Amino acid sequence: MKLSTRRAVPALALTLTLLATTACGASDGDSPGDDAGGGTLTAAGPIPIENLDPHGPSSMDAGTQLAARALFSQLVISTGPDEFTGELATEWEPNEDTSQWTFTLRDGVEFSDGSPVDADAVVASFERVLDLNGPLAGNFVDYKAEATDDSTVVFDAGKPDAAFVAKISSFFVTPAGVDEAFFQDPVGSGPFVLDSFTPGQELTMTPNPTYWDGPPELQELVFQSIPEVSARMTALQTGEVDVTWAIPDDQIAALQGDTSLTVETVEGPGVVTMWMNSGEETLKEAAVRRALWQAVDFEEISASLFPESGTPADSVVSPVVLGYAPQEPVAYDPDAAKAALEDAGFDFDTTLQMQFSQPQFRQFAQAVASDLAEIGVKVEPLEKEQAVFLEDLLAMKWDINLQQVGSQGYDAATNLGRLYPCAAGRTGYCNKELDSLLADAEATSDTAERDDLYAQATKIIWDDAVGMYPMFVGMPYAWREGVEGFEPAGDSIPYFTHVTNSEG
Repeated sequence: MKLSTRRAVPALALTLTLLATTACGASDGDSPGDDAGGGTLTAAGPIPIENLDPHGPSSMDAGTQLAARALFSQLVISTGPDEFTGELATEWEPNEDTSQWTFTLRDGVEFSDGSPVDADAVVASFERVLDLNGPLAGNFVDYKAEATDDSTVVFDAGKPDAAFVAKISSFFVTPAGVDEAFFQDPVGSGPFVLDSFTPGQELTMTPNPTYWDGPPELQELVFQSIPEVSARMTALQTGEVDVTWAIPDDQIAALQGDTSLTVETVEGPGVVTMWMNSGEETLKEAAVRRALWQAVDFEEISASLFPESGTPADSVVSPVVLGYAPQEPVAYDPDAAKAALEDAGFDFDTTLQMQFSQPQFRQFAQAVASDLAEIGVKVEPLEKEQAVFLEDLLAMKWDINLQQVGSQGYDAATNLGRLYPCAAGRTGYCNKELDSLLADAEATSDTAERDDLYAQATKIIWDDAVGMYPMFVGMPYAWREGVEGFEPAGDSIPYFTHVTNSEG
């Protein structure tokens, strides 16, 4: 048994000089399907892949992002706070005030059907993101993109945006002119191509022979959807699954005792987040929301259910994210919480609906509901299928929303700046002072100033209890003997481009 714990690097100073790295191509003689290839690998994550469209309503869904990293290509890939490497882009540079960013594309990249991945495709993909107005579009309000030649794209915000590279790291390029039907059998420029897809069940892929960095050695990559924890752990131990992650803490010890497995936990940008719908009459007052937070013993719940991977949170974003600012923890005090609710005129006859989708949060949701019941607050936990959860999340059909929220690109702009402004409409909360702070934070390239502005913004979100923020999340991974080249990802969306499986 091999066991290790990786720590993320500390946040680095944001600079305006960003250099892309050039990856090495495949060695001579490499070819997909080679008899000496890397075998078949089956991976099973915690979130089903329901949709392959990385531009629309599912654009920030972890399942869709996982599939997109295999089938499509990004301009840049985030590797840590203010750390990026180029995929389609070889260079990116801002103008003097960071209101425009110019990207130079890699020469000769093709989609798997042989058509070029050029500036027009990048612009068309970006405009589709804006037109569909899904979660990813919240990063690019009022942005425009223009192809100045076949290999150059200029993104124009109309205002300074020092965080743009972090934001664009979640953006994938598809051919121009695609529609929803395209994603039933998509053409991409990623390391793999689609073989078959059954939404919510299984995605099977084979190497892309025209991938710019050389085709992967794996002969086949399969993503299985096994949301139920016990079934997923059994599949790992029997060899039906080669890699999995988001492992419940009570399963980690058993996996560590299996000599055929490597178990590794990495820190990441994830925070268990429980938004409270400020647009609902019952929850519109900050005093009510804060009292509900005060009524839950999150320290005890987290220690009981997530002793290995959970750490009590003291901020809205993780310590590994640029813009992290610690806050005074909300102390558990049920008596004070009930008194505060009574003073605020809270209607104890109301039943609050708390939605979630990931099975590992089932006991967590029940424990929260139990604590609130102790002071007379009725809460109904509602576990929903991922597609329904996402639809209801965006439609604000919930009172409390429980999920893990990360910060793409390890930058608070992709969390605070995307989710909390009035225009985002994601929580029912609106605060013009907060909007101003978030806008100012994105407009400056001075890291110290950004940190200060995000600290002020975080304090408002924390003190007004826009949500409850109980726990930072480490990400436990396990993979079987024979799997080589696998790198756990702190954001829970790993890449498989350079993985092989001698046992597959």
